[in-house]
Amino acid sequence: MSDALDKLCDWIAIDSVTGHEGDYGDALARHLAALGFDVERQTVEPGRFNVLARADEPELVFCTHLDTVPPFFGPSRAGTTIHGRGACDAKGPALAMIEAARRLVGAGERRIGFLFTVGEETDGGGAQHANRATGESWKPRWTIIGEPTDNRFVRGGKGVFKGTLHAHGVASHSSRPLGPSAIHELVRVLARLLEEGWGEHPVFGQGTINFGLLQGGVAANVVAPAASAAVMVRVVEEPAAVEARIRRHLTKDVEFTAEKSYGPVEFHVPASHAGEAPVVAFGTDAPWLTRFGTRLLYGPGSIDDAHTAHEKLARDSFERAVGDYERTARELLARR
Repeated sequence: MSDALDKLCDWIAIDSVTGHEGDYGDALARHLAALGFDVERQTVEPGRFNVLARADEPELVFCTHLDTVPPFFGPSRAGTTIHGRGACDAKGPALAMIEAARRLVGAGERRIGFLFTVGEETDGGGAQHANRATGESWKPRWTIIGEPTDNRFVRGGKGVFKGTLHAHGVASHSSRPLGPSAIHELVRVLARLLEEGWGEHPVFGQGTINFGLLQGGVAANVVAPAASAAVMVRVVEEPAAVEARIRRHLTKDVEFTAEKSYGPVEFHVPASHAGEAPVVAFGTDAPWLTRFGTRLLYGPGSIDDAHTAHEKLARDSFERAVGDYERTARELLARR
């Protein structure tokens, strides 16, 4: 696998932070074309495109994303481990999928396709576009989505409900009983939301809430005229129920703007892996790919390394993923 890991280093060296996926998309397209796949660049918006490729009419699609989170940093090696942005999220999974497909096609199985998307790390725009715009010849029965899952097939993924709380106050000197203070009003609402329950599901477990960014105020001696909080709920129920629960706790001085939402997703798990299949809370393209058949979620590397300064992928995890992708594809394509 040393040659494959050399290729992974080459791809990690390409900056593909969300919005700038083009050079990496071109590198993938060239690699797939050199392996004999028919390749299409599917324009999502000016300068940004998904990469689709296939041997023949695909019944099984390997799918992961082109973009990475910032900041970009290049590849390095430590023994048999590759470090760098995208090592496990998700350039390593992409390369493992391509290696598995190369073996499958070499053995005569040509019902294989690929979908590599832009924008997964932000709004899922590439996957949503692919779901709308991919042609009638793309009607796969199965789609295996690649994310760092510690080489385990995932049985469920929590959904997401994202929005912003906006609090309104009146600026004044803090020695005077004027106001209201936007910060005080916001904190009261946040406290209520922290005490709220966010649902429970027999597969997905408990929903959770996080306030990831708080902003507001002018100075310690000024009553705050405005404040805001970014809200993220990892949902185990339909987003409408989550939004209703948030709105029950609003006041006349605090409003809420919903921004992004999708419900939880159940994934197919091969019988041989059913005993070790976890539920995850991180986002994927899966909610948007409703036209792409039954979905599976699996990949090399750990989500604990993704989005960090120590992002990495070990050779043994990569090699195991290649084998699991190949065996699972054979099993799924044999089903009728």
